[in-house]
Amino acid sequence: MPVNLTSNAIPLILSGDMNSKPLLQVLDIKLIGSSQERYRLLLSDSVSTQQAMLATQLNDRVKTGTVLKGSVVQLIEYICSTIQNRKIIVVLNMETIIPECEIIGNPKMHAESDTKAHNPVSNGISQHTTVPSINRSVPKNLSNSTQTFRPTVQPAYQPPPVYKNHGSIMKNEAPARIIPIAALNPYQGRWAVKARVTAKGDLRRYNNAKGDGKVFSFDLLDSDGGEIRVTCFNAVVDRFYDTIEVGKVYIISKGSLKPAKKNFNHLNNEWEIFLESSSTIDLCPDEDSSIPQQQFSFKPIMEIETAENNSIIDVIGIVTSVKPCVPVLRKNGMETQKRDLNLKDQSGRSVELTLWGEFCNREGQKLQELVNSGSAPVLAVKAGKVNDFSGKSVGTVSSTQLFIDPDSPDASNLRAWYDRVGRNLDSQSISRDLQGGLKTDKRKTISQIKDEGLGRSDKADWVTVKATITFIKTDNFCYTACPLTIGDKQCTKKVTKSGSSKWQCDRCNQEFEECDYRYLLQCQVQDHTGLTWVTAFQEAGEEILGCSAKELYMMKSEGDDERFGNVIKSRLFGEVLLKLKIKEETYGDEQRVKITVFKLDGLNYSSDTKFLLGLIPAK
Repeated sequence: MPVNLTSNAIPLILSGDMNSKPLLQVLDIKLIGSSQERYRLLLSDSVSTQQAMLATQLNDRVKTGTVLKGSVVQLIEYICSTIQNRKIIVVLNMETIIPECEIIGNPKMHAESDTKAHNPVSNGISQHTTVPSINRSVPKNLSNSTQTFRPTVQPAYQPPPVYKNHGSIMKNEAPARIIPIAALNPYQGRWAVKARVTAKGDLRRYNNAKGDGKVFSFDLLDSDGGEIRVTCFNAVVDRFYDTIEVGKVYIISKGSLKPAKKNFNHLNNEWEIFLESSSTIDLCPDEDSSIPQQQFSFKPIMEIETAENNSIIDVIGIVTSVKPCVPVLRKNGMETQKRDLNLKDQSGRSVELTLWGEFCNREGQKLQELVNSGSAPVLAVKAGKVNDFSGKSVGTVSSTQLFIDPDSPDASNLRAWYDRVGRNLDSQSISRDLQGGLKTDKRKTISQIKDEGLGRSDKADWVTVKATITFIKTDNFCYTACPLTIGDKQCTKKVTKSGSSKWQCDRCNQEFEECDYRYLLQCQVQDHTGLTWVTAFQEAGEEILGCSAKELYMMKSEGDDERFGNVIKSRLFGEVLLKLKIKEETYGDEQRVKITVFKLDGLNYSSDTKFLLGLIPAK
């Protein structure tokens, strides 16, 4: 017996049957689309043929050869959409039953008259389309025997319900079928998704050639792990902005799908939903535990080193340090906040994470309090932006989300590793300072810096020294700096007063009323082997003195010598861990080794004792 395709399947699908899971044959496959790869199929039930579109998530079936011309397939999930007065079958899911098979029957394009027998609406497809030529020779694996295939028992076809609208016009008002986010495509007419809101953007206002407007977006996650961004404009913003809450589950329908703008949308979906005046959003009152609260795709810190600049990533790590929050003036004249912290993970690498804006005072302040109390919290970063301005670092953007000590297997594993061995392991940073040096943790004494000739090679040496600050120079401890921001980094170039009594930056070619004050500290540090001078710039200076350069400058300029002196004295003669950059530089004709403080940490005696015990060789 020959292979049995599902009888009359094409007319049934065109008339609305979406449940029979028919067995059909692929007669032709054609790649269409330039910006978005899509495959158009010609399907046959052995009598009739019909054009079909393959959902993009199934493209690999064609690329890997799972679906070929002549393959017998079973449609598992599919819909029939009308596009430009033509009916198209959109295949959302299917299984290949027979990879290769000779053409079955003598199929012809489904005639318009045939469609009318099942549906008063014509499918609008040209009846002059010819069936592509297919090699009718029997494949080798079928040459010696025939193959019988009987499809699985299928439920009897039931036409979709038709509802009245109590008016003179009849129309189908059946509720839209909920489908997975991954199955959404522009060729569907009626759809709905049930998903959780994982992120909600701020309400933004804009002005362009069409006038003023407002916009906001939110991200959805469904039970199958599909994600998609939803965007609302103007009047639609007024309807839904206050309705949407992060963490709640909604059923959303009647929106349009457009290609996602990857410059602004990091989600793994080629489409984006745009809601319209007819769109609906219904809150699901009962919690759906099948939909996760959040979905991460964590990248080890080691892999961030090779990530593309401006790419969006998820990362998780132990927060080992948090710097003070500092104000930054952007080029548009608006002031924002900036705070840097350090993340470390099992890959043996660490990375600098920069918090901007509200992140500094919300999560940033909480993290600083935890670190100052001796804790090392786990931080999960959703949608951080990779920056290669100074090595590789990660920064927050408007769509970033931060989760402190999240309840997840990844966080638990990271915490267990850190408590077991990670706390005492050295890590290598993939970030660099403005001079471009690679930071590496190696414990050294002050005498070893000279004895081992550190800093005299082509690359800078990075070491950690346990020492005591014994003296801080208080004359010229800071300089006047440009407060403007270039990209994500502050200019920091020294500024001078112009003839108009305003501060002027030669680099930015701008003037401003107020300048910034940045540390340029000279400190003497000492351990049990010797002493040396070190230089500390802005962030390191704040860690050493515990206040901003501007605050200390104002104390001195206002004549508050007692308070100024107390600040300096309070920071002396305490043991600290200094992370140092050591590099030989040329001053005139003289070569000097310059030691710069990159970071200061308070000494944790419990951890330091474990480190010292680890240096004792086992017998």
